[in-house]
Amino acid sequence: MTKTTRYGIIGCGMMGNEHMRNIALLPDAQVAVVFEPDAGMRKAAQHVEPTVTFADSIEELLGHDDLDCILIASPNFRHVEQLELLAEHRALPVLVEKPLFTDPDDVARMNRFIETYPAPVWVAMEYRYMPPISAFLDAVQEATGGIKMLTIREHRFPFLPKVGNWNRFNAKSGGTFVEKCCHFFDLMRLALNAEPVRVMASGGQDVNHLTESYDGAVSDIQDNGYVIVDFDTGARAMLELCMFAEGAEYQEEVSAVGPNGKIEAQVPGPGRFWPKHLGDAPVPKLVLSPRSPKGPETRAIPVDPDILDAGDHNGSTFYQHQKFLELVRGTRATPEVTFNDGKMAVLMGMAAQRSIAEKRVVEMKEFL
Repeated sequence: MTKTTRYGIIGCGMMGNEHMRNIALLPDAQVAVVFEPDAGMRKAAQHVEPTVTFADSIEELLGHDDLDCILIASPNFRHVEQLELLAEHRALPVLVEKPLFTDPDDVARMNRFIETYPAPVWVAMEYRYMPPISAFLDAVQEATGGIKMLTIREHRFPFLPKVGNWNRFNAKSGGTFVEKCCHFFDLMRLALNAEPVRVMASGGQDVNHLTESYDGAVSDIQDNGYVIVDFDTGARAMLELCMFAEGAEYQEEVSAVGPNGKIEAQVPGPGRFWPKHLGDAPVPKLVLSPRSPKGPETRAIPVDPDILDAGDHNGSTFYQHQKFLELVRGTRATPEVTFNDGKMAVLMGMAAQRSIAEKRVVEMKEFL
């Protein structure tokens, strides 16, 4: 009989509940214990997994001897202290949501943590595992002959409400280009197999959250911007973000161009937001456009409907957990998304935030 892998979850808000729904689809995996202070989120978690046990503290959660791994899906500004609690009390394999940290001053703490933590740490970069993005990554080198230009566009809906409204403030989220866009900076490094050298960004808060105030504090989160990144190979990449464009057919569009041609991945947004009167939601696509012979080839990349319904990330949360479980069960030796991957994605986002604030080009060596 196959042993059931038992998760402990720290933080079970909107993203934590998505993780739970996807874990429920995996064979021989179960959410056993949850630490979640908010009563409404505990109720939502229990709806997904009626047999789940709730702990009143992280220490109590870690006291359950039969846990095999930990998922951290708490608000961004809690991740550092919670990882340190694991190190202090019980080192289990951990899947920690992005971003790893939100303050440049946390880098030294996180470096100390990873140098001594004896169990594997996997950073949850879901966008790598969207089927059209995975297909793009598999084909990009052959299709381009070596990427020279990489462009990522996300035109999407505004930030959704979160418990305590923590995602309305730079101080708690890290800022939009850390909180939201570390996914895209991770994809840049992965696709280019290169390290960032300098970052230039322009962005602002122009449409969303302008009249929102919480406990007397006005929301300061940005809702749009451009980021250009130079890499040590000579390649360059650009991010275009707009968070008041939910009317778009595709939410993410990723394109790469090289001497041999161009390749594009097109990813629709969450199906639950697609207007029912328009019929079925768009199907993800991969488009290959060689320079010779000319003639674009479009491939549909459909996703299993049950997996799509389990979250808002085009099935990626499910596929990420499949691979994380291989690590926990010993059939994979190391995390596919490393601690350094997570750290570098955050630092690129911080460089973008600094570039916007100070209106200048930021060298990555300022953070490294």
